[in-house]
Amino acid sequence: MSLVRPVPPTAILVAVTMTGPLALNIFLPSMPHMVRVFDTDYATIQLTLTLYLAGVAVGQLIYGPLSDKYGRRPVLLAGLALYVVSSVVALIAPSVEFLILGRVVQAVGGCAGMVLTRAIVRDVHGRDRAASVLAYIVMAMAVAPAVSPAIGGYLDAWFGWHATFIAIAVFGAVVLAGAWRWLHETNFQRIESVNLGGMLQAYGRLLRQPVYMGYALSVAFSTGAFFAFIGGAPYVVIEVIHGTPQDYGIYFILVSIGYMSGSFIAGRLTMRYGVDRMIAIGIAISSAGVLALIAGLIFQPFSLVALFGPMGVIAMGNGTSQPSGVSGAVSVDPTLAGSASGLLGFLQMALGGLLTLILGHVLSDSAGPLVFMMTACTVLGLAAFLMVRRSRLRAARATLSEVRSGD
Repeated sequence: MSLVRPVPPTAILVAVTMTGPLALNIFLPSMPHMVRVFDTDYATIQLTLTLYLAGVAVGQLIYGPLSDKYGRRPVLLAGLALYVVSSVVALIAPSVEFLILGRVVQAVGGCAGMVLTRAIVRDVHGRDRAASVLAYIVMAMAVAPAVSPAIGGYLDAWFGWHATFIAIAVFGAVVLAGAWRWLHETNFQRIESVNLGGMLQAYGRLLRQPVYMGYALSVAFSTGAFFAFIGGAPYVVIEVIHGTPQDYGIYFILVSIGYMSGSFIAGRLTMRYGVDRMIAIGIAISSAGVLALIAGLIFQPFSLVALFGPMGVIAMGNGTSQPSGVSGAVSVDPTLAGSASGLLGFLQMALGGLLTLILGHVLSDSAGPLVFMMTACTVLGLAAFLMVRRSRLRAARATLSEVRSGD
């Protein structure tokens, strides 16, 4: 008798996915101000972002295999509990080092929702349907990065930086209670063991599959353009354009509207056009945004509109392509959906952390380094997707050759 996988409420999946992005984005407007609060430099404060991304990256490598062995529900609940506790730890930080530590642990807890939502959706849906469902979840989830920088900017201005961590802790507690009540188990095909050797074997198996790596790297590089932006844009807005944290929060809404629009397009069209075609459409849209960003840097004095307008187009392209890229990656080997999701998330966040670390040291009086990194990420994302196409073409030719030789 086959077990029926209950489909979790979409609202719960959206909420648990929002925890990580909320904690990431709500703190961004406070970063330049934190330099004075803790009497340090911007490169040190940048570590609250860079190491947050590193924590998310490493955490996803762990959650994926654990959920393949023990199930999605208990692993997710444990991550959400860690998220709430670490938010309180960051809230009472007496020094910048303590704050960085709290952010790392917060990231490890918050990434549970990010990685496990993808696996849960793949548990209960086929590849194209999973891409469509993920697109709608991402569209709704994009509310977090849309409003959280604005909320963070005003909380910092009105009550101080502590208020942002109070908001994160309260939200995390509410989501934990909701997940405990309404999120049911979806993984009924458990792996037999989870240990370091087994984890390495599973990841090695995925890394050796060109189709998986093509999808995963395509998603990672498109996400890299976004992380390069959030790593460098606060500095560019405040130090180069001479805006305010509130300006950053308000204009960032354009980015989230773009991402939500792309996700809506993906949700409506993926079932009709399929995963690969939606990735190609998304990359084309992002490329147009990158060209507009370069033109804005070259042909006019750089402004908030010249920065956030093209980024909104890039985000639309990412929203169009990423759900299909994720679904394609986690569908390569359904028995390792959790591990595939975790490795994908690791690649995304590791690249994002590296880009923010570099930007923290190379940004000075120009937005040039930021524009260059975003351009490079878009080009490399296209190259990774072409790797998928070439691998599929080689496999088709090999199959045809075997059929002909058999005849």
